[in-house]
Parts: sequence; C-alpha cells; structure tokens
Amino acid sequence: MNSPKSHRITLLGTGLIGRFYCQALHSRRSRDRVHVVCGVPEESAADFSRAFGIPKWTTDMAEAVRDPETDTVIVGLPNDLHAKAVQLAAEAGKAVLCTKPLGRSAGEARSMLEAVERAGVFAGYLEDLCYTPKTLKAAASIRAGALGRVLWARSRETHGGPHSAWFWDVKRAGGGAIVDLGCHCIEVIRTFIGKGVRPVEVMAVSDTLVHPIDAEDSGIGLIRFENRAIGQFEVAWTFRGGLDIRDEVAGTGGTIWLNHFLRTGFEMFTASGLGGYVAEKADAEKGWIFPSGDELTELGYADMFADMLDAMESGRPAVETFYDGYVVNAVMDACYRSAASRRWEPVELFEWRPGAGHGREPAVVADGASAGSGEDGCVLIKTERMPDGTVKRILRDPATGGIFQEIGK
Repeated sequence: MNSPKSHRITLLGTGLIGRFYCQALHSRRSRDRVHVVCGVPEESAADFSRAFGIPKWTTDMAEAVRDPETDTVIVGLPNDLHAKAVQLAAEAGKAVLCTKPLGRSAGEARSMLEAVERAGVFAGYLEDLCYTPKTLKAAASIRAGALGRVLWARSRETHGGPHSAWFWDVKRAGGGAIVDLGCHCIEVIRTFIGKGVRPVEVMAVSDTLVHPIDAEDSGIGLIRFENRAIGQFEVAWTFRGGLDIRDEVAGTGGTIWLNHFLRTGFEMFTASGLGGYVAEKADAEKGWIFPSGDELTELGYADMFADMLDAMESGRPAVETFYDGYVVNAVMDACYRSAASRRWEPVELFEWRPGAGHGREPAVVADGASAGSGEDGCVLIKTERMPDGTVKRILRDPATGGIFQEIGK
C-alpha cells in the first residue's frame, strides 16, 4: 500500500494569516510542511522560521517560489502582491493556493485565473469561512433539501478594523471593509444559495463612518440571483465587541441561524484578564470575553487545507477554486459601482461556469405545509393552527385571482 504523499510548501507572508496557515498545516496534516517562508522585514522572516521550525527563509519572493525542493506555493500576502505571486507560481509550474480576496478587482482576478489555467497548475482559493464546521454542516443540509428552496441568505462579518497598515490603504487593498470582509460574506452566500446559480445584479451602500481613511469602513449589499433568491451582506470595521461572524438562511421548508465566533457557548468573565491573546479581533482582555476553543478549526483553516491538499492528490477541483474567487471579485466590483450610482448594477462576468466547484443548486423538498393544491382547483397559500384550536387555510382562486380563507377543525 502506497503511503500518502507529503507536500513541501513555500509560504509567502509572515503576518497573522501566514501564522494561522502555518499552524493549520503543521497540525492536522502534519506530513505536509512549510519548507520555505518568505517575509519582510528580514527579522520577521527569520523569527517566523525559528518559531515554526522551517528550514529556509528569505525576503525574495521569486527565490522562495522557485525553490527546487517545494511543490506548492501558498500566498498569504497583501492584496497588491497576489497577482505577482500567482504569476511566479504558474511560471514555476507549482500548485498555488491564494488567500482572499483573489484580486483587487475582477480584472486582476481574471488575469490570475488565466495564468494558472494556461500553466495547467492546481489552484485553490483560500476562503476559510466556507470551511467552518457549522458552514460545512449547514451547506450539506441545504444541498440535501432540508430547507426546501433557498429564498434568502444573509452573512455578516464585523469587527473593529484590520490588524496591519496595508489593509487601510485603498490602493494596496483595492477597497475597504467590502473587499476585506465582503469577500467572505459573498462566497458564504453563494455556498448556501448554490454556486451553480448565477449572481445577476447588486444594490449596495457604503460609507466611511469612523476612521480617517479613504476606503469605506462599513457596507451593506443585496445580491439578486437568477433564481430570484436574495443574498444580503453586512460588513464593518466599526463594530465594538470582537469578531462577529453570523449567517442566516431561509427557505421554503426551513431556516438556519449560525453564530461562528461570539456567543457560541464559551463565555468567560475575568476581572484580572487572561494575561495574553484571547481570540482574533478580541476587543477586550477583561470583563466578559469570548475565548475560542479551537480557533483554527472554528474559523475553517483546518478543513480548508485538508480539502485543498486532498484535492491536489486526488485530481479533483477544490471546493473553492480561482474561478470562485473571480466571481466574488466581480460581485464586489458591482457593489462599488452600485454604491457610487445608487442603483442596481449588473454583475459582469467574462463567462459563466455553473458547474465550477462543488456548488450545485440545493435540492428542493416539497413543503406541504405552505403551498399546494386545495379543493375545487384552488391554490393553497398557507395552513396555520389558530389559538382556539381551529385550522385556518388561506387559498387563491386561479380563475378570479381572489384570495379567501377557510376555517375548520
């Protein structure tokens, strides 16, 4: 029996996301190791290398990517460096996994997609919030038909602002809270509604309410899909209280509410404090705090890398592909156009690939409690048990269009 393949990885980036990535890679799938790390300044790369037992470190991106002993490149860099890093990996013929957002715009994301497709290399989009345990289980339930036809999906991510200076620079980041957080929300919404369902148009508002920056620090958007489902996202760098990540899904046959990081059952009051790190974007170290039981798993990193590396070995696409990242960028572009024009703006895609990834439209299970055929050819709109024990049925006469009710036992 052949032993499982192990991967030697070039990791680009030594910031918070690089640290999370390295911790996840060296934990669950311990046979896969970061072999080369690239970061700036020099001290950062050297310290990171020592902390994680990485054999090689450098400040030269090209040198790191071309290292002859690695087969996979992970991009955990600021947004303005993604395209260059992906191009280098494609030219080196190496698999490449890129953090969110894929690009600063749909045009930039498309260039990255085309680079890996021309080179014929494996490419995965590191959208961790699609891999949280709750999201995975909710998405599987939705695909099995537990909610019937999905009508509406809402995703919210808010906190007090990013941890590094480049996030706040609109030129380097490509935007503000919508680019930073909206990319998560949009892909989570697509996961629940079905990645085989095309996003058609967007209405969004954004503003800079608190911080003295050029980018937006808050935004809200509505996404209309071709099957008439609606996605709603809320993002902000103005929220006080920690990292708030919540999702809701409503269908003809059910509802799901998810809280991923606050009020999840682990709440602590401390007058003295923990004396160190509490959880990502924690807003306080004393008083009521919300520690994380297993941050890497709860934020999706562990399952994300398991999927990516398993997909590479089995020859299948990852659940999250570069094409998915491109679609997210196209939706965000439409959000910015809508915020400027104050009207619905189309989602412009160079091509639509409904079969991309694992995102087929959810199955639909008949919901006999809410709609169907009534007596005498009338259409049943709703049935409800009333406080007095009677059953009220709301019906519509298709011949006249009239709506009436019947009350029975």
